[in-house]
Order: sequence, then C-alpha cells, then structure tokens
Amino acid sequence: MNPVGPEGQREPHAAAGGGEAQEGEGRRGRHERPGEAPASAPLKVALLGCGVVGSQVVRLMHEQADDLAARVGAPLRLAGVAVRRPGRKRDGDVDPALITTDAEALVTRDDIDIVIEVIGGIEPARSLMLAAMAGGKSVVTANKALLAEDGATVHGAAKAGGVDLYYEASVAGAIPLLRPLRESLAGDRVHRVLGIVNGTTNYILDKMDSTGASFTDALEEAQALGYAEADPTADVEGFDAAAKAAILAELAFHSRVTAADVHRQGITEITATDVASAKAMGYVIKLLAICARSEDGRSVGVRVHPAMIPRSHPLAGVREAYNAVFVEAESAGQLMFYGKGAGGAPTASAVLGDLVAVARNRLAGTRGPQASTYADLAVHPMGETVTRYHVSLDVADKPGVLATVAEMFAKHDVSIQTVRQEGHGDDAQLVLVSHRASDAALSATIEGLRELDIVRGVTSVMRVEGDDIR
Repeated sequence: MNPVGPEGQREPHAAAGGGEAQEGEGRRGRHERPGEAPASAPLKVALLGCGVVGSQVVRLMHEQADDLAARVGAPLRLAGVAVRRPGRKRDGDVDPALITTDAEALVTRDDIDIVIEVIGGIEPARSLMLAAMAGGKSVVTANKALLAEDGATVHGAAKAGGVDLYYEASVAGAIPLLRPLRESLAGDRVHRVLGIVNGTTNYILDKMDSTGASFTDALEEAQALGYAEADPTADVEGFDAAAKAAILAELAFHSRVTAADVHRQGITEITATDVASAKAMGYVIKLLAICARSEDGRSVGVRVHPAMIPRSHPLAGVREAYNAVFVEAESAGQLMFYGKGAGGAPTASAVLGDLVAVARNRLAGTRGPQASTYADLAVHPMGETVTRYHVSLDVADKPGVLATVAEMFAKHDVSIQTVRQEGHGDDAQLVLVSHRASDAALSATIEGLRELDIVRGVTSVMRVEGDDIR
C-alpha cells in the first residue's frame, strides 16, 4: 500500500457541519457489498511547518499509514508541506516534490481536506488557519501562543466555516489532557486545574533540588541537553506556561481566558538557598500553572508562578522534563495526567490523534465538540487570590525583632503559622510561613516590612501550594 494513499478523485460527501449523508450517497464505495468495509478515497492533508514536530508528523504518517487508514476509514494522503527554507535537510523522509514555500496557495487548494499547522507564533499562522477554515478545511494545530492570544478569532472562524479546530498538542505534548476537559468532563463541574506544564523549568528546578546546582548551572545543563533554547526566556520567565494555563482555564471553566489574563512569574529569581530552605521544610519548588474557580463560583483565577509544595504531593515526584496536571472536579474528584510534555515525537503523537479524530468527523460529515464559553466567568485579579506564603528576611539580630515583624503581619491581617530563625553574627535570617491570606494582604505586608529599620532585606517571597492534596 502506498504509505500516504493513492492518487484519485474523491466522491462527493456531506459537507462538514451538515447532517448524515442520504442513503446511497457519501463516501461509500460504488462496488461495496453487504458486510464489507466502505472503500473511501484518500483524505488529503496539508502540513504547515516541517521542523522538529512537523518532520515527526511526516514520519509517523508514513510508518503508520495502514493503521491510520484502518482507524479513520480512508487513507490519509500528505498532499503538500509548506516551509520557509526549502533547501534545508529534514528528518521524516519528506518527498521533495511535496515541498512548497507558498503556504497560502497550499491551504486554499480545493482538494485539501485537513490542514496541520505546526509553524507556531501568531503570524502567518493565524492568517493561514483562517484562510483554510474559510475554505472548508478542518485544522489541527499545536499553536499555544495563538490560541492563548486570539483564540476567539480562530474558534469563531471554525464555527463560521463549519469545520473542526483541534489542538491537543498545544498543551502538555503527548498527554491526553484537553480532550478530557472538553469532552470527558463536560458533564462535571471543574473546580481547579493545577500542574507542571513546562518541561524546561521542571528540569532546571529538579536539578537544583537534587544536586544543589545554581539556577545558571542547571539552565546551562538543560541547554546542553536540548531541553532549553539558546534564548530560554519563554520558558524560564513563564510565558510558555502562561499560554497553556489560559487554554486550560478556558476549557475547564467555559469562559474566555487569554494569556493577558494570566498572572505570570518565572523562575529566574529562584536561588540555591531558596531550594535548600524548601528542602529543610519538607517541600520542593515547582513552577505551577494554577487555574481555580473562586469560592463563590463567580470568577476564576489563572496564575503561573514558582511555589513550594510538600514532598508528599504527587507533583513533587515529577522529575526532569516531564509534565503532570491535576484536575479536581465536583463528581470525578481528583484526576492526574502525567507524561512527556514536549519533544518532536510526543507532540507529533498528539497531532496525529487529532488528525484521526478530525478525519473521522470529515468522513461522517460532522464536527467534533467545540470549546464553549457560555459561563462567561470573569478572571479575578491576583490580589484576590488566597494561598499561603513563605517569606525569608535578613534582619538585625537583637531583641524585639520577631515581635516587630509579627506586628507588621498582624497589621495586614496575615497570620503566621511557623517561624524559623538562624543567627549570623549581628544579622539573622528569619523564615516565616503564613496561614492562608490574600495576595493583596501579603503584598502590603512585604512593603511594610521593607520600611522597617530592623529588616535588612526581603530575600525571598514564595507561595506555598498543595497542602490539600497528598
């Protein structure tokens, strides 16, 4: 069998978004006999981008062609691959005859059924996806940045065109996460989504915890292994995780959420001292994405920041570049999704899963379930978020210091749970962990502490999460 399906004319079929084909119509083979599987013409696929992920998509389409055809009910034929640099050597055994630099012409071809977009970024990906959907093509994408910044536009285009928009690969690589949120938990009420969604930062923090390495040394090791880019800003400053958090929150709470709504803090200020302090308390530091419904259910909070979690917490054992996400729902309870969150092959696996789903819908003349924003919950400001805090201070080592610091906490209605003090000559390090308090109250406390003469410096402020999940 030709690995990507034979050339041939396709028979008419029900338009995407329409009902079932009438008897005797659709993609059923002309010589089909009772009891035989329908014989269908190939579905033609256009691929935008052929880098790390795209080349793996090509490889898997070739290697698994027979299985994919059996699962879909028709062969999947790669009809064109749009790239910026056609002369570049690529993995995945890409037929040079399929390569083009005219992506717009490719996605608007009449014979294309499905477009896979793995270019990334906002433009030209957005324009190409919109053109494809306007022409009746379903789209599979891994583009978290576009979905988090302008998801309303691309979702609207899919609805207007009566086509599918699938994007499982945009969050957590190969881990099946978005479809369970969109479909499996559609009959439940999600309260919180909490997890590690960036493998680069998890690798760095894991190495700092396990070896005592500095942030700089751990980052250099991650870059040497290919986990971190030469410019790691998107990862270490939390931009990548924030985009994923926006997508997760929108699906979980049926409300429009963009990357601009996400409170974001990276890990560049985390020191070996912070990691050691956490370890001494029985905690580990992770960069977490947290999407949570407010107690009154009228709003949601969406945030990405480093946090201390107990070593007994399941997320504490997520090592190296792996991802893991907790979903807490009213009836389903606590669910955990774990696996490889990045890389060419894992991400391509998620892309092909979406490709099969979209192709099946195409053959059936229907659409899959779409993301909904009917709840229209507001995203509340970070100041209203309630959690616990770890605060480290350099203070003068003299009588009355602890009482003065405690008074400042009490002034802003922040209760202290534990205190640890270590003397260093004329100075001392004071480490305090609070009870639950609002972020606004904690911020006011920190500003007040900085104004005290006895406080030489606020060396670390970190949120403490996960004590309610063990």
